[in-house]
Formats: sequence, C-alpha cells, structure tokens
Amino acid sequence: SPRSPSNGSSQTLSAREMYLFDTGGQYLDGTTDITRTVHWGEPTPLQKEAYTRVLMGNIDLSRLIFPSNTAGGTVESFARRALWDVGLNYGHGTGHGIGNFLSVHEWPVGFQSNNLPLEAGMFTSIEPGYYQDGEFGIRIEDVALVVEAQTEKPFLTFEVVSLVPYDRNLIDLSLLSPEQIRYLNSYYERIRARVGPELRRQRLEAEYAWLQESTEP
Repeated sequence: SPRSPSNGSSQTLSAREMYLFDTGGQYLDGTTDITRTVHWGEPTPLQKEAYTRVLMGNIDLSRLIFPSNTAGGTVESFARRALWDVGLNYGHGTGHGIGNFLSVHEWPVGFQSNNLPLEAGMFTSIEPGYYQDGEFGIRIEDVALVVEAQTEKPFLTFEVVSLVPYDRNLIDLSLLSPEQIRYLNSYYERIRARVGPELRRQRLEAEYAWLQESTEP
C-alpha cells in the first residue's frame, strides 16, 4: 500500500525537527485518539510560538463553560482565537465525536455546523493545529467528555480524559495567561495522580521518572 515504508521514502529521525504523533487504540473500556507534537532539539521561535498558541486554543476550549444545548460550531472559535490573534489558522475541523466499539470519528458529535448540540455524556476530540507547508505540522488532540459545570443554572464544560503531558520544550510560558497556567498545573496534577501509580505498579521506573519530570508545575 502507499502507506508502507520503503528505503526510498523513509526518513531518518533527528533532533532537529518537529514530530507529530497521532496515536490511538480501541479497548474494551474505551477508545483513545491522542495527538502530541514534540521537538527534541532547539525549536525555532515560530515553531515555539505556533505550538504555544495551538496549546492555548486547546486549553481555552477545554476549560470553556457554556449553556446546555449549545451547538459545537458556536464554541469552536475558542480553539482558534490565540492563532487568529497573530493571523494564523488551521484548515481542519476542531474535533469529532468518538465512539466506543464504533468509529473513532463518530458522527454526529463535534464542532461542525451540522453536528448535534453538545450534551453531557458526549465524547469529542479537541484538536487545534497549525501547519507550515513543507516545513512542520503541529496538532494537539485530546479526548474530552462533556460534563455538567459547577454553576447554579445547568451549564456544561469539558473534562479532558486523555492523560498525556504536553512538550515543555515547545511552550513559551510568557504567552500563557495565569488561568491557562493554572489549568495546565491542575491537568498535570491529575496525570500524576492517575498515571503515576499505574507506572509504579508495573515497575516502569524510567517511564515514571519521565512522567514526573514532564508534569513539573
């Protein structure tokens, strides 16, 4: 198939560029679809800013509180705003429904104009990105559950259920607001509390050390 690697087309990995990992699997207790972008060397200022703004969009949509029965298309621009601020954008949808024992891209949940309004119990991806043709691509994708917000009237918000740290090497902290940093720190605490003990149980000490380092406040 055209997707198979060959000596002619395969590329040698290096620490001088960005890598986008779109990962996932279907398990008895749920479906995962998680994308992380990493750089193991020195990212350029544009790569760092673009990554940070994609992350800001991911956080802004994930922590949004909105009225029940809101259409996904109504809140979608929160994921784009930090990119729009500097004239950047991405050309794909901001997220799709995720089915269990069904499709990973499960209709009709999501952020397109023809999707159903968001309701508690729906799983959707949140996945802003940025792509510089022929140079690099960035996407940060998490699976989020629509849940009831802690508000007097019944409003909704998202609970991110993907527990994977973001790449510290690519975050420009000076661009983040105090609220975004607070959100990031509480997300990192949750990753430590839920994933840490499991890595210890499996005696994966190197992985545990990596997790602790990657979730420093």
